Amino acid sequence: MNVGVAHSEVNPNTRVMNSRGMWLTYALGVGMLHIVLLSIPFFSVPVAWTLTNVIHNLGMYVFLHAVKGTPFETPDQGKARLLTHWEQVDYGVQFTSSRKFFTIAPIILYFLTSFYTKYDPTHFIFNTASLLTVLIPKLPQLHGVRIFGINKY
Repeated sequence: MNVGVAHSEVNPNTRVMNSRGMWLTYALGVGMLHIVLLSIPFFSVPVAWTLTNVIHNLGMYVFLHAVKGTPFETPDQGKARLLTHWEQVDYGVQFTSSRKFFTIAPIILYFLTSFYTKYDPTHFIFNTASLLTVLIPKLPQLHGVRIFGINKY
């Protein structure tokens, strides 16, 4: 029963990344995170950039690739319950503008972080590992795949 439902989408998670201002809000959020980390006195610029990258990628992994289902009741008879948010975006259609944006954004942040850390090997390893944790689950070949049964239920 959908009493009081004001939207016309069966699952609003499918279109939330395309909503007005979402990309700008996302970019401003990452910028604010970086400014907050830069304002901490004992963090150097390379450490602040690496922390920005790692925190961003950890949050992106959790919210897009680890959490499954929807925060509201949907009339799709439980189909969304088994999908991560990334698998629900744009009804699972690959290579849409939203998916491209949220795939390219961590790569751009990685390049900026690598530049401002002056390609220091320690920072480079942490940043590369965190980048791979968000890029690998976004591959079209891994849509709906649960490696080693992780996040199966």
